Amino acid sequence: MTPPSAIAPAQPAEDDAIIDVRGLSKRYDGRLVVDHIDMRVLRGRIYGFLGPNGSGKTTTIRMLCGLLTPDEGQGSCLGFDLRTQSRLIKREVGYMTQKFGLYEDLSIEENLDFIARIYAIAQRPAKVRATLERLGLYSRRTQLAGALSGGWKQRLALAACLIHEPKLLLLDEPTAGVDPAARRDFWDEIHDLAGAGMTVLVSTHYMDEAERCHELAYIAYGKLLARGTVAQVIANARLITWSVSGNNLNRVAHALRAAPGIRTAAPFGATLHVTADSEAALLAALAPLQADNLAYKAIEPSLEDVFIALMQSAQDNYAPAAS
Repeated sequence: MTPPSAIAPAQPAEDDAIIDVRGLSKRYDGRLVVDHIDMRVLRGRIYGFLGPNGSGKTTTIRMLCGLLTPDEGQGSCLGFDLRTQSRLIKREVGYMTQKFGLYEDLSIEENLDFIARIYAIAQRPAKVRATLERLGLYSRRTQLAGALSGGWKQRLALAACLIHEPKLLLLDEPTAGVDPAARRDFWDEIHDLAGAGMTVLVSTHYMDEAERCHELAYIAYGKLLARGTVAQVIANARLITWSVSGNNLNRVAHALRAAPGIRTAAPFGATLHVTADSEAALLAALAPLQADNLAYKAIEPSLEDVFIALMQSAQDNYAPAAS
């Protein structure tokens, strides 16, 4: 067998893309759960991967890191061919899953030492200690993993992903169930890693986290619906958004959602954010509701406005086929 070090990676793209895939597809039970996804992620970038539960994010991530073989499509990750060199991709990737995957009856230090043994890391004790210190875990090193809070478990999981110094970090909803302070600390660390040249692909449901990414991709029911920077995604949606205030806003919201041309009507504090494809549609929808003393003004659509609108227009790949 040819040793891994003797297998040359595919030539990198001219723009230094760490992930470069085209037509990536996967089926389960005849359902197309990832539908011909194209994706390019450049070195040192934080790429946000957004979408509802069941949209295909985790399946895509698993194909990128070599855990699943695509049914269709081609491309490379870290310069290695996605299909023929998946074993080599795995050694260069840190993958943090949605569910805490370390041993709860081992201590923090024991868990990291175990991961370091798997990767045959040289000078293992020193590397384990350095990783503990970097993530602020050294003072807790003897604590059992199962006794940690969500935020500390998250920090331990990140340490386990980083101990072998990967070139690509794949984070699958890493901050679910974590308090806001721990989420902010986590994202500060991610930006430090990207600043040092690491590439990060992170899936999230939180719009404030999405706004901290360099670029975004939105996937729904297996289809890639939007991608680009935050500004590009919002601009390309071409939504008209108004802030509406007045009386009986709950009833107003229900009436607006049923009106032609209205995409969303969502409460934001004491106002509604209403989005539509045109100003004419907004005016027509609001005209019958003036008895509620409504006032409105144009505002910039938010990322959340865009994603709700995209979700509404997406086709559920588990919905019964039309007869």
